[in-house]
Amino acid sequence: MRASAVKPITYMKTHSAELVAEVNRKRSPVVITQSGSPRAVLMDVESYERLQDALILLKLIAQSEEASQKGRWLSQSEMEQELRKRLGD
Repeated sequence: MRASAVKPITYMKTHSAELVAEVNRKRSPVVITQSGSPRAVLMDVESYERLQDALILLKLIAQSEEASQKGRWLSQSEMEQELRKRLGD
């Protein structure tokens, strides 16, 4: 997802409701600048939540790869035995 719009902070101050409506309608983030430099990003909640979910998934994948490389993994049958032991089945 790339920001399709760049707006100065003064625009955000005077057109905040309009800007929020645009972000929600277009589902595209807006970069907010201050003194010509990017300082913040405004995006709709649904896109933000999808981004957070994707980051969590990537973190889990990275942790799994690291554990696998270090030999810290269980086969399916070993995992089932461990779960039975912990759950008391």
